[in-house]
Amino acid sequence: MTVEGETRNPEEAAGLRRELRFWEAIALSIAIMAPTAAMALNGTVPAQLVGRAVPLAFIFATVGVIFVSYAFIRLSGYFSHAGSVYAFSGITLGPRAGFFSGWALLGTYLAFTAASTAEAGLFGVAFFQGSGIWDGAEWLVIALVAGALIAFFAYGDIRVATRSLLGLEGISVILIVVLIVIIFVKLIAGTAPQDQGITADIFKVPSGTSLDTVATAAVFGFLSFAGFEGAASLGEETNDPTRNIPRAIGTAVLVAGGFYIVCIIAQTWGFGTDPAGVKAFGESSAPLGDLSKDYVGSALSDLINFGAMVSAFASGLGTATAGSRILFALSRDGFGSRRLGQASRRTGAPAGALAVVMTIGLSAVVIQRIVGTSAANAFFYPGTIGVLSLLVAYIVTNIGALRFLFVAARRAPLWQIVIPLIAIAFLGYTIYKNIEGTSFPYDRFPYVVAAWLVIGIAITIAFPALTRSIGASLARSEGLAQEPGGA
Repeated sequence: MTVEGETRNPEEAAGLRRELRFWEAIALSIAIMAPTAAMALNGTVPAQLVGRAVPLAFIFATVGVIFVSYAFIRLSGYFSHAGSVYAFSGITLGPRAGFFSGWALLGTYLAFTAASTAEAGLFGVAFFQGSGIWDGAEWLVIALVAGALIAFFAYGDIRVATRSLLGLEGISVILIVVLIVIIFVKLIAGTAPQDQGITADIFKVPSGTSLDTVATAAVFGFLSFAGFEGAASLGEETNDPTRNIPRAIGTAVLVAGGFYIVCIIAQTWGFGTDPAGVKAFGESSAPLGDLSKDYVGSALSDLINFGAMVSAFASGLGTATAGSRILFALSRDGFGSRRLGQASRRTGAPAGALAVVMTIGLSAVVIQRIVGTSAANAFFYPGTIGVLSLLVAYIVTNIGALRFLFVAARRAPLWQIVIPLIAIAFLGYTIYKNIEGTSFPYDRFPYVVAAWLVIGIAITIAFPALTRSIGASLARSEGLAQEPGGA
């Protein structure tokens, strides 16, 4: 497609290619969630809140995400579209809701790309300094190298990218599994460093701790699943998508949930469930690294940091891949330049959209370094912004699923209506807990997200031709609607 006044570039004049299989689609969801990086950071705050009951909080989070994922699993069984929530919400609720939802998710992936590259720098410094390879390691340099490699792989053949994602995350997960096995063996054998032991108390709410506090801790568990819907953006590139995409999303949630729960149990038992152990867990800046040193030695600790760096890189590759598909879909339907809605004829990647995503993401990283932001905060700041925007997109998608499955027509058993209703309540509570009682600068981030969302709304109002174009395009996309294959 071209617009008046633009010249067609033969390198960017093709559409996306349908060539991925189930396991290649699931790789994107798993990579964006970045299980290794999530487990390297996300257990400490829950430990501060609920003590030894951190596994209980992650079990609650997993159940909540299963409810949230229902809408994506069912809708991707009917619609296969590169725009993911943009198409789901647009077809079920209308073009304005679709653009708003896609705009929210685009904001998420832009923020996540910045966060993941900064996280690669964070763990890269830990690895290079811990191993003695580079004592004066600079996180920005590592992040920029990671960004360049992300752009290289994301621009290439999507099959190579997805296989790389699965392989990279697989390596880092294997390292954690080795640590988990060693921890369990030493606990069972009674040879733990501080005589830690196995106890079922991790599944009980500690005395004096309210259920609201446990629910608050579960919010941090939920954040570990952010991006589980990533496979939906490969709807136009996956074979038999109405069967494989729902399976990919559902499998990613269940596999990640199981891994998180087992890993958090190992961390909780590994540090110990007594007050000293709980305190050590809550105050640890690198719980997996600390456990590696205690139970194995510094060599495994360095490997874990290397695995976390690789996991962060894989997450950045996943978010850049998914984000470029969202922008590609929006631009193909009339938003911005039509060039951004074209894919490379040589590789099949949306090259223009990818360039925009990477430019914004890496610019955010560089700006944060210039103003003196630490590597950890350069991850947490855009990560928090991205999650808030993501939760909004999730809510809109679940509302669309309610209408499509139960109101506009009866496409699912009526009793299942409680699933998206619970999901919406869970998401709303998660947003509330991400806003309530936060301190600077986190108390400013909701305003940043609100401004981004208001811009999205303003675009649909100021450019009615865009809304009509989106409506017409999504109406054509309804031709993709089929009987859900295994949804």
